Amino acid sequence: MNRFEGPGSAAARVKYLDADFQVLSAGAFVTCAVTGKPIPLDELKYWSVDKQEAYIDVEASCRDNF
Repeated sequence: MNRFEGPGSAAARVKYLDADFQVLSAGAFVTCAVTGKPIPLDELKYWSVDKQEAYIDVEASCRDNF
């Protein structure tokens, strides 16, 4: 079993702010809007405030801009 399986392993609902994010409903992770991979909340570094979506890395966050 990995850390995204079992009890308490649901996706979190998050509001992305300019320099932070607010957890609206508890969960272990959010999903990358580009790759579909889970991102643990404690590793979340990249998101779009305008689109309200998370990205797994800087490359994924820039993918829509090219």
